[in-house]
Amino acid sequence: MAITDWPEGERPREKLLANGAMTLSDAELLAIFLRTGVVGKSAVDLARELLNRFSSLNGIFAASLQEIEQVHGMGVSKFVQLQAIFEMSRRALLEEMQARDVLTSPQAVRQYLSLKIGALPREVFIGIFLDAQHRVLAIEELFSGTLTQTSVYPREVVKRSLHYNAAAVIFAHNHPSGVPEPSQADRALTETLQAALSLIDIRVLDHFVVAGNQVIAFSERGLL
Repeated sequence: MAITDWPEGERPREKLLANGAMTLSDAELLAIFLRTGVVGKSAVDLARELLNRFSSLNGIFAASLQEIEQVHGMGVSKFVQLQAIFEMSRRALLEEMQARDVLTSPQAVRQYLSLKIGALPREVFIGIFLDAQHRVLAIEELFSGTLTQTSVYPREVVKRSLHYNAAAVIFAHNHPSGVPEPSQADRALTETLQAALSLIDIRVLDHFVVAGNQVIAFSERGLL
């Protein structure tokens, strides 16, 4: 059944107008973007197929053109539009982070990190370099590795922190395994980085571990 044949109160577009975007499911939001389905499938059905195949919205955004094209009804045009939406979301969150003390907008930081590294197939380690007012100076991918590990060199972290004249830094890395719990190695690394940066009077404000939409902060676990 086409969405236009649904009761008006159940159509994604009408639900959004009546109740706001926050009330829609991921599939319904994606269906509004898709606009139309394919023969035998509504836009919502197609959206559910994408979510099932790629596990999450982040997974869809991280998929390659070749992977997207394997889904009937998806092609270059939809891929380009998805990437544009994804990048606009990241830039909007970055603008929010840059406009104020990041400690006053922790949700924006979490959402940004989830979009930036949550769905990557390999581990990466990034630094968010901050000024004395905890405003963002730069965000940089410092190291990248394999599915299960990344080598991080404290000397390079110190060099990049000095390059940006940072007063503080937030670290983040992803767990492609899907389990966001900090490992013992993560804890040991954070302690090493804290010690190295303290020698040049730079504070480590937090370290986030990201797995898809799940983001865990060391500060929340009492690890900093």
